[in-house]
Amino acid sequence: MTKKNRLATKATAAAVGALATVAVADLIQPRHSILRNYPVAGYARFLMEKIRPEIQQYFIERNFDGEPFDRNTRTMIYRRAKGKDDHVAFGTERDLTAVGYESLVQSLAPLTPTDDDLRITVGGPDCTQPYSASRFNISAMSFGALSARAVLAMNKGAAAGGFLHDTGEGGLTRYHLTYGADLVWELGSGYYSTRTPDGRLDRAIFATTAARPEVKMIEIKLSQGAKPGIGGMLPKEKITEEVSEVRGVPRDRDCISPPAHPEFSTPRELVRFVAELRELAGGKPVGIKLCLGDRAQFLGICRAMLEEGTGPDFITVDGAEGGTGSAPLEFQDSLGMHLSEGLMTVQNALVGTGLRDRVTVGASGKIAGGADIVRRMIQGADITFAARPMMMAVGCIQAQKCNTGNCPVGVATQDPLRQRAIDIDDKGERVHRYHDATVREVIALLAAMGVRDPADLSHDMARVVLAPGDVRTFTEAYRWLAPGQLLGGDAPADWARDWERADADSFGR
Repeated sequence: MTKKNRLATKATAAAVGALATVAVADLIQPRHSILRNYPVAGYARFLMEKIRPEIQQYFIERNFDGEPFDRNTRTMIYRRAKGKDDHVAFGTERDLTAVGYESLVQSLAPLTPTDDDLRITVGGPDCTQPYSASRFNISAMSFGALSARAVLAMNKGAAAGGFLHDTGEGGLTRYHLTYGADLVWELGSGYYSTRTPDGRLDRAIFATTAARPEVKMIEIKLSQGAKPGIGGMLPKEKITEEVSEVRGVPRDRDCISPPAHPEFSTPRELVRFVAELRELAGGKPVGIKLCLGDRAQFLGICRAMLEEGTGPDFITVDGAEGGTGSAPLEFQDSLGMHLSEGLMTVQNALVGTGLRDRVTVGASGKIAGGADIVRRMIQGADITFAARPMMMAVGCIQAQKCNTGNCPVGVATQDPLRQRAIDIDDKGERVHRYHDATVREVIALLAAMGVRDPADLSHDMARVVLAPGDVRTFTEAYRWLAPGQLLGGDAPADWARDWERADADSFGR
């Protein structure tokens, strides 16, 4: 036997010995039934399970049926962000007759699109520093959940495009201030970056921070779409020393915000808290964000607004289909109204109580393109916010590893090596381009519908398929309250019942 053959024999023997050792260990280990019955070979099952999401996303799913965002939508976002042509050929791949399919109604007298950017003023009668907002903005995503470089890229894009960058509940950080973008400073129940040692709101810090010129609006987060009923969740694996310092939380455990705010416990106290923060902020717009649950509880807020003579300058409705970070599966799947239902509920409640003209309504939850924005406007929104699409503009590939700290493209991680994938200048410009292209698409769609001003949109301008062969306008498909109808005693029975249940002094049910 030659030396080469002897070496090959030894290598083979070593490999067989190693496999035999693994096989014996598999046969006696108690944790995995697959390996006890199929030693060594069973690892193939774990490998296939690990790469299943990638196989599904890249090779199996069709262009229009992937979730949470299908391939066509992701491609649209990427191409707009890169400044490339996003036109497609050969017609739609959607089933236009599918139940639930929504479409817009074009006009036989379409208009020529203009250069108007459609901005809207946010600020109620008690606001002394109203803000002129873009119709499309960056939704709440916290530093900690996102990497520093992702926050910087979004901030740079928002500054270049003149649209809002919501800080998320993780606190206002130096990364949100670097490029001077207009900010929505979000306050969750943890009051991060303005909290006392016992977790209450530090009013002195709040007033100082709210006075910064970059802070244009303050948003009190009551709940969010992915996990209504519980506080924000940041896994300890993503809590770096800097995140710990910003939030004022330890690094050795998950950061779980309280489920409810300690500063108020009733609708009336919430309304008074809004008024207090507005005064501390020098008259800047203060609003609330929530995912709708019990309609009567929201009507309790409306009742408190009427009785107190004040209220939020804006209300952002988050859909249960939203969510960029970590949440229990049952909360994602089983709690909260989806955006359409929640938005139309808020619209009806504000109209029915005569409050609509003093509140700007925002919509957040799976909004990616111009048609999404126009449909939300028809349902009642004045402005819109997007989170995951903005992540995609920065480079997100929908790997769905946001909660692990192992984001492969550096967007949702605190790993410095993974973060280096993000070129801030390039990705910031992509965020800017994506925003501008989407707003231009809104303007083009409105023109095709014969509309210049979103205020002129009506419920007749969108349709929904209710059943095969049964297509209705939003006017016909849904119920809409008349101005002040809840106050006039002639509201539909179910709305009248919930208005009777509504209590300004209790969120109880």
